[in-house]
Amino acid sequence: MPSRYPGITLTESLSPGGENLALRRLQEYFAPPPEGKGYTGRHFDTWDPSGTAAESADTFTADDLIAVTFLSVSVPAHAAIGILGDQRDDLSELLRQIGADRDLVDIDEPFDADAPAERLNRALRRFDGVGPTVASKLMARKLPRLIPIYDSVINEHVLGGSGEQWEPLRQALRADQRALHRHLLELHQEAGLDERISALRVFDVLAWMDGKAAAGR
Repeated sequence: MPSRYPGITLTESLSPGGENLALRRLQEYFAPPPEGKGYTGRHFDTWDPSGTAAESADTFTADDLIAVTFLSVSVPAHAAIGILGDQRDDLSELLRQIGADRDLVDIDEPFDADAPAERLNRALRRFDGVGPTVASKLMARKLPRLIPIYDSVINEHVLGGSGEQWEPLRQALRADQRALHRHLLELHQEAGLDERISALRVFDVLAWMDGKAAAGR
C-alpha cells in the first residue's frame, strides 16, 4: 500500500509500517479513561440517548446536533432552528434520496453536482455559521460509511490544503484492489471497535491524531 495517492497523503499511522502506532492511537481515542485519554469524540458515532437513531436515519435530530459538539464544533442557534424545524422536511428528503448508508469505496462514479449528497452538503452550508467542517460532521452522523469528516487538520495534513476530499479519498480507497479500505477494516477489527464506527471514521481519527501530533498540539 503506497503512502501517497493523487490528492491524498497518508499520515504516519496510516502509512506502511504504522500499524502499531495506529492501534495505540485508536486505543487512546476510543477507550474510556484510564486506558484512553478521555476524548469526547469517542461518543460521536454511538451517541443515542433518545434511542431513536435507527428510526431517524433520514432525519436530523437533536441527538445529531449534540453529537457534533463532541468533535469541537457546534451548530449555531439559527441554523439549528432551520435544521430541526423550518428545513427539516427538505433535508430529510435529500437524505432519503441518498439512500441507505454504504461504504464510500463502493461508489463507482464521482459525486456530480446534482448528486443528492452534494445537494445536501450545499443545503447545510447555506445556514449561517455552517461551513464545510460542521456540514461534514452533520452528514457523517447520518452517513458514517459514505461521508468523511473534514476539518483544518485533515485539509493540511492529508489534502495538502486543497480542500478537495470526497473524490480523492474515494479513489484512494478503491486503488490497489482496495488496499487502503481493507487496511482500515483490519485496524478496526484489531482495535476491537464498536461496529457502528466506520472505516472512514478510523481514517479520520488516525489522520487527525497524527496531524495534531505533528503540529505539537
